[in-house]
Amino acid sequence: MQQNHLLKNRTFVLLLIAGVFAVVGFSMFLTTVSWYAISELGSPSAVGIILMTATVPRLLTMVFGGIVADKYKKTTIMFITNFMQAVLLLVLFLLMANQMLEFFMLLIIAGLFGVLDAFFGPTSSSLIPKIVPKELLQKANAIFQGADQISFVIGPILAGLLMEYYSISGSFFVAMILVFISAVFVFPPLIKEKDDDKEKVAQSPWKDLSEGVKYVRSSSFLLTGILVLIILNFFVFGSLHIAIPLLVDMFNGSPLNLSFMEASLGIGMLCGSTILSFYTIKTRRGATTIYGLLVTLILFLIFSSIGSLSFLTMVIFFIGFSMVFVYVPFFTVAQEQTDIRIMGRVMSLIFLAMNGFDPISYGIVTGLVSIGISIQTVLFAFGLIGLAFTLVIFIKAKAFKQV
Repeated sequence: MQQNHLLKNRTFVLLLIAGVFAVVGFSMFLTTVSWYAISELGSPSAVGIILMTATVPRLLTMVFGGIVADKYKKTTIMFITNFMQAVLLLVLFLLMANQMLEFFMLLIIAGLFGVLDAFFGPTSSSLIPKIVPKELLQKANAIFQGADQISFVIGPILAGLLMEYYSISGSFFVAMILVFISAVFVFPPLIKEKDDDKEKVAQSPWKDLSEGVKYVRSSSFLLTGILVLIILNFFVFGSLHIAIPLLVDMFNGSPLNLSFMEASLGIGMLCGSTILSFYTIKTRRGATTIYGLLVTLILFLIFSSIGSLSFLTMVIFFIGFSMVFVYVPFFTVAQEQTDIRIMGRVMSLIFLAMNGFDPISYGIVTGLVSIGISIQTVLFAFGLIGLAFTLVIFIKAKAFKQV
């Protein structure tokens, strides 16, 4: 009944559909760029450089994205973001199709993509509690998480098929079409987003930012949860972005192997999200978050020790499954407890904290691999260090586990 209630919410459904198209297009972009760097540029380090270029500008503008999300119509921000990303993909396709794509051009486009995503992420996250009742937030987050993972399953597979049987430029073209469709579904006159009940306070961007930082610092729950997300994204998610194409290349795989491995991660997250969309965690959600991280890191250590693409693809499914139990409970509580007036800034700070170490992860992994250290050795070391930090949090954060 509750799921039916959500699916009768017109704004929620439009936002959900837009998110599916956007994530399919974006995941196709990431998969295609990663394989292009490996196969066409012939440089494993190029994968890390491209991902760092996409991430660093994104981080520099993410907090500003949260400030904008609190001041302006969120649907307008998402529409402009998606439309401009579609334009970038069109430029990328034309350059690739005419054999004019240079490495520096790819870096510029990746950087602009990251800047645009800095506005989209905090905006979409802060819109959910605005359109969904508090008692349905976990289910809404789980449905969105599940839809995202369906998209991440479809995106890499579609990109792999297009690259295998057509061309890399064809993959960029289809991604462009999908992102443009996403922009149509969040077209502001179509959604008709309501204004906030509370009047917006006119103050400088610096004061807006300071208010958000002060709010987060005053909450021990937010601070501990942010630390958990930093560990997950730095030691696991960030390193996986680099490791997957390198492992496929190391074991002489094809673009389809790359797609299957990335899709397996998405299917695992989809299964976890499906469970959380039906079963609401009402107590000890902080403990669920930490347990999810512990299981993820243990599976990550197993993943780093496997020498077969088939088994790697199986294990990464369970990594994706356990990661959902880190994200969804924490985001749900953060949305429940945060004033809607400041939601965009708080979400942007959470996104910034959990993604801020990604470029460092990319750089460290790429650097270690480039000097001759096996990618599996690097992953095993990352898993051990991440597990040690998590055990410290598990022992110390007693109040967090009770939330």
